[in-house]
Amino acid sequence: MVGKILQPEIRSLIDARNFTALRELFREWPPADVAEVILDMPEHEQVIIFRVLPHDLAADVFEYLDVEAQQQLLRGMAHEQVVGILNEMSPDDRTALLEELPSAAARQLIRLLTPEERNVAQALLGYPEGSVGRLMTPDLIAVDAAWTVKETLDYVRENGQDSETLNVIYVVDDRGKLIDDLRIREFLLTPLDKKVSELMDETFVALSVTDSQENAVNVFRKYDRSALPVLDSGGVLVGLVTIDDMLDVAEEEATEDIQKFGGMEAMDEPYMRIPLWRMVRKRATWLVVLFLGEMLTASAMGYYEGAIAKAVVLALFLPLIISSGGNSGSQASMLIIRAMALGEVTLRDWWRVMRKEFLAGLMLGCVLGSIGFLRVAVWAQFSNVYGPHWILVALTVGIALIGVVLWGSLSGSMLPFILRRIGADPATSSAPFVATLVDVTGLIIYFSLALLIMRGAML
Repeated sequence: MVGKILQPEIRSLIDARNFTALRELFREWPPADVAEVILDMPEHEQVIIFRVLPHDLAADVFEYLDVEAQQQLLRGMAHEQVVGILNEMSPDDRTALLEELPSAAARQLIRLLTPEERNVAQALLGYPEGSVGRLMTPDLIAVDAAWTVKETLDYVRENGQDSETLNVIYVVDDRGKLIDDLRIREFLLTPLDKKVSELMDETFVALSVTDSQENAVNVFRKYDRSALPVLDSGGVLVGLVTIDDMLDVAEEEATEDIQKFGGMEAMDEPYMRIPLWRMVRKRATWLVVLFLGEMLTASAMGYYEGAIAKAVVLALFLPLIISSGGNSGSQASMLIIRAMALGEVTLRDWWRVMRKEFLAGLMLGCVLGSIGFLRVAVWAQFSNVYGPHWILVALTVGIALIGVVLWGSLSGSMLPFILRRIGADPATSSAPFVATLVDVTGLIIYFSLALLIMRGAML
């Protein structure tokens, strides 16, 4: 917000080539605000601003930019500045940048790193894509259980400037295996001559380098942590993951699920960056699948063509019946998918969910069925559109709504379980997919009831 207010002043300083004043203006700004200003500027001015920033501030600002803006700046910066920025970046943010680049470009940038940073970058990129190992940073504070509180605090003062966070101090044995994690406040509130081992209870929560990032989000949520240690297969402490990385993962997950709810493949690039042909391909796949599914609706209507011809009034309620079933199915599907994502529902809960959705679908169907029945009954008093057998029409519509809404709730709630059971993503049972399924079955329920109730009178 401050950046937008000062944009005219910033532009005037750039036009006047008063780079000293520009540097002083940004010197006391938070890195996130400077990053916001850079993103609001044209490309050539972004590079100018970034080049005049103090070195330490530039490295911090760079980490707040998205990958596209980072790549753009790297192309416009001098070689020496690129080297400095890459070596100053935190390992996890640098890994995020490198894994988004083409392999040739990533290898070129890795060669610019110091030997120590190069080893760190290659180690992190060596972990499986989507694993916690790609997100962690090795910059942390680890101490020995035999140390005193004074020795620990002295060590933190000498080595803590490069640590990702100082909220938690990790205790390791002589082989580097994690044996406890202690909050910094425990050291600050304890006599200096007390041993670290006296503070320990050897109870801690940790992630494995091979854990999925989605699983890590759930662990952070469950234990309400700002940072968690990461262990290798032997229990050795190799790094830590912080909550800011988990927030990014949670945002990506939510974006992917929302896109799937909309009836399309998840896009792995921002909307403004993804090529048109790739976006069309991702959207077309599901549109074709849903279109083919909806063709079954036409087939079902063709099967009941005779009934429609004899009682044209039935066609008036088709949109009402179809939309009610689709809406109830979409509601149930979204509720269960979200409950699964939060860990509230597991596969073994399917029977409890089915019972609950059966009762919910029945009650909701009764509500809508009653409204549908009353709608026909009231209109029949003022119009002859439904003919002399309006009571049969009202019964057909009312009972059909109960059946379709009940079926929509059951199918929408059970589809995520079926997909999870076969190893697919439950989010793919999106609202359009459920609606397409319920459209076809809803027609069958509606016309089957009509043939049963109206036989001998209108049919």
